[in-house]
Amino acid sequence: MDWLTTLITNPDSIAHILMVYAIVIALGMGLGHIKVFGVSLGVTFVLFVGLALNYFGFQVNATVLNFIRDFGLILFVFFIGLQVGPSFFSSFKSGGIVLNSLAVLAVVLSVVITIVLYFIFSDTLSLAQMLGIHYGAVTNTPGLGATQEALAQMNYTGENIAVAYACAYPLGVVSIIGTAILLRLIFRIDLAEEDQHWDDDEKKNNKAPIYFHVTVANHALDGRSIRDIRQFIGRPFICSRILHNGEIRSPAPGALVYHLDKLRIVAEEDHKDAIVAFFGEEDKEIDLATESSPLTSRRIVVTRPEINGMAIADLHLSTFDGVNITRVYRAGMQLFPYQNLHLQMGDQVFCVGPANALLRMEGRLGNQVKRLEHPNLVTIFLGIALGIIFGSIPIAIPGMPVPLKLGLAGGPLIIAILLGRFGPLAHLVTYTTSSANLMLRELGIALFLASVGLAAGKSFVDAIINGNGPLYMALGLVVTIVPILVVGIIARKVFNINYHSIVGLLAGSTTNPPTLAYAGTLSEKNSSAVAYSTVYPLSMFLRILSGQLVLLIMLPFISG
Repeated sequence: MDWLTTLITNPDSIAHILMVYAIVIALGMGLGHIKVFGVSLGVTFVLFVGLALNYFGFQVNATVLNFIRDFGLILFVFFIGLQVGPSFFSSFKSGGIVLNSLAVLAVVLSVVITIVLYFIFSDTLSLAQMLGIHYGAVTNTPGLGATQEALAQMNYTGENIAVAYACAYPLGVVSIIGTAILLRLIFRIDLAEEDQHWDDDEKKNNKAPIYFHVTVANHALDGRSIRDIRQFIGRPFICSRILHNGEIRSPAPGALVYHLDKLRIVAEEDHKDAIVAFFGEEDKEIDLATESSPLTSRRIVVTRPEINGMAIADLHLSTFDGVNITRVYRAGMQLFPYQNLHLQMGDQVFCVGPANALLRMEGRLGNQVKRLEHPNLVTIFLGIALGIIFGSIPIAIPGMPVPLKLGLAGGPLIIAILLGRFGPLAHLVTYTTSSANLMLRELGIALFLASVGLAAGKSFVDAIINGNGPLYMALGLVVTIVPILVVGIIARKVFNINYHSIVGLLAGSTTNPPTLAYAGTLSEKNSSAVAYSTVYPLSMFLRILSGQLVLLIMLPFISG
């Protein structure tokens, strides 16, 4: 039975390490599905199983544990970045300033409360210990590491602040989720209504194209080409169908229109009035898409790598015998097909034209969905490498004892967002299926939480039984709950922000992936992930900076 003893007790054995992680994640995910008063912790329960198993003697080689923890976190944030990248910048324009302002308020409030609590309990706790509580309460591991590094340079010899962090962290995770649930009860949130409001806001912010019909009543347009008319109006539009002398056709840009022709127009809603006025009048009785005609419409999925990053103008639609692209669907958004719009793998292109011409267009774009089931690992690991490099760049700030870094979470997230948005311009295939993205995110956060639990179980229990653990936990609850509760109430009461976005805001401002994972169980929309990624980079930077800044300003108060 020596083999069994070795398997169970040898922390350096690869088999032992894999077995422990498998048990922790399997038990954690299983127990996480149990609902208490209608609420389940989901993947977050993996953390508590890891704490329990570590306390009862299960250990993992520290070097391997640190690697798995950091790699899991990188996987989680990187695939979040790829998912929200296409809509990140548009969401930032529409609501990012407000969201980031609220995130800054959450950071400032948590720091102020931490300092106030330190002065109240200065006879019991050192400032360093209070900062450990602070970073556990806001669940920010990179900030903890930066503060530990700063303390080392200051020759700090007191209690390891990771103990206070370990005591505050589990309740920090739970209380952030609990605060989100409390806000839901306070404002009597209906999740289905919030989803609908999110869809309505997305349509408004992304200016989804609409269709309408016009009659050419303006005699000045008689015999003019669609290309010339588009230049005259100065508004982008697509003419997908023309009814002329009882015949419906799909016109090329050079096609001519005549008096009393009827046109089906696709344009952004803001341009509708000007286009209708220029043509003469709107026809609300006819629908050329349902009239008997030789034209058909079809959604074609971009699956050919050669098309990735290509502008619509480069497709040369005039060679496809009357095919018009009227809409492009991407990451839940509906886009107007501007000539300079760059197509991406996975885009769904809505085309109108003769059946034979659409078959040619289908061959050009690919429309072989099975190709999308194979993620491009080159782009993924290239992005992770660039993210690690970017997160490791030291940012020197005058007066700071150590340079700041975005770390292994902030760097990959920012690079993933940029790849998701701009990667196709460099012909990098960044598309992954929703199921693959979700699986890798779940795997990453599960590995991260299991690692945190397996590293802190014994110190966590020891601090609770024999040390200041209960005090750490109580103060951590104050640091966690008060700032995000205030920010959540302001977000809803003053700015009427969507509840799912508020949960993403709370998760992002505390740089807390488990809360984002919980948010994912509330809605199939990516509203929480968009809000999370909108505020995460600035929040991460401020969280890392704040601990070092407090140490610099309050250096005389550090004990130990």
